[in-house]
Amino acid sequence: MTVRIVLVDDQELVRAGLRMVVDATPDLEVAGEAGSGGQAVRLVRDLRPDVVVMDLRMPGMGGVEATEMITTDVPAARVVVLTTYDEDANVYAALRAGASGFLVKDMALDDILAAIRVVARGDALLAPTVTRRLIADFAASGGARAGRDGRAGRAGPAPLPGVTAREREVLALVGRGLSNAELGERLHISPGTAKAHVASLLAKLGARDRVQLVIRAYESGLVTVGEPGEPGAPGE
Repeated sequence: MTVRIVLVDDQELVRAGLRMVVDATPDLEVAGEAGSGGQAVRLVRDLRPDVVVMDLRMPGMGGVEATEMITTDVPAARVVVLTTYDEDANVYAALRAGASGFLVKDMALDDILAAIRVVARGDALLAPTVTRRLIADFAASGGARAGRDGRAGRAGPAPLPGVTAREREVLALVGRGLSNAELGERLHISPGTAKAHVASLLAKLGARDRVQLVIRAYESGLVTVGEPGEPGAPGE
């Protein structure tokens, strides 16, 4: 099945480069392009693509606000954000807005294409450098929950309503970046059982994907900054 993509970047040259690479890939196709966040929201509503490759910094409506509107209005569309800076302060806000992953623009093109496929099949990923920055930002905020604008919200551990003791164990390990297979090994359960626990957590916590589970693990205090085994790239 071909993955339909909307490219969003205010620089036409960047869009042209991505389009050229995507169009040369048999299982991917560019369904449309947008040069601003507002245009992207309208385009995604009309085209209903599988993946939106979103620039983070654009004049007018930026990538964070556009991501939130897209993931709310068209939940089936997965957003992967391309950022120029792996220390972008808006990373945490965009993840909370519903982005399924972050990549840095200077990554190899093959890695970007692979990332699009990962996000299209419902998984989530982060560039390790962005993940480290995300954790550092969380620590700098004193563990406060960040608002949609990236500023700190209320302090204190976030509750985990309805989550069982076993699911708390699973969430803590997901927060450290363990895959389903690694969860199974650590907890002496099958990968299928681990996957079922992760699916239950996604449903109970209203999380779109494993990226948001990582955030909840930190917000709830199950994982602390500087703890051994911090997450690198959440995935299956």
